[in-house]
Amino acid sequence: MAMAFKMATTGMWVTDECKTSFMEMKWKKVHRFIVFKIDEASRLVTVDKVGEPGEGYDELAASLPADDCRYAVFDFNFVTTDNCKKSKIFFIAWSPSASRIREKMLYATSKEGLRRALEGIHYDMQATDPTEMGMDVIKDRAK
Repeated sequence: MAMAFKMATTGMWVTDECKTSFMEMKWKKVHRFIVFKIDEASRLVTVDKVGEPGEGYDELAASLPADDCRYAVFDFNFVTTDNCKKSKIFFIAWSPSASRIREKMLYATSKEGLRRALEGIHYDMQATDPTEMGMDVIKDRAK
């Protein structure tokens, strides 16, 4: 089994693939976003989908299921009012209203452990529908 980091509060493990993919996104810019899911059977947090550098927010939003919880990190690139190129990484806890209560609780209690394993996140967001994590919300936070 690959090395993993254990989240003490839930007994879930964050796989090395999660951390490696995040570092590749953060430093090498080979991913635009990463979607993570919890596999209850194996008790692992794994990578569900990786967005290519050319993909953007719309592809991230489309990859989040309407009835299932997920975590996501999104690398938001923007230009400041001083004409400087910047990049901020957003952590999104996706918990739609249609998902099961047990699943919502599992994701809520496991969130902080995953977030600690992924060093370098600038902003946290909690969303239950797409409007709570819309591009306008992200732009407003990144100012």
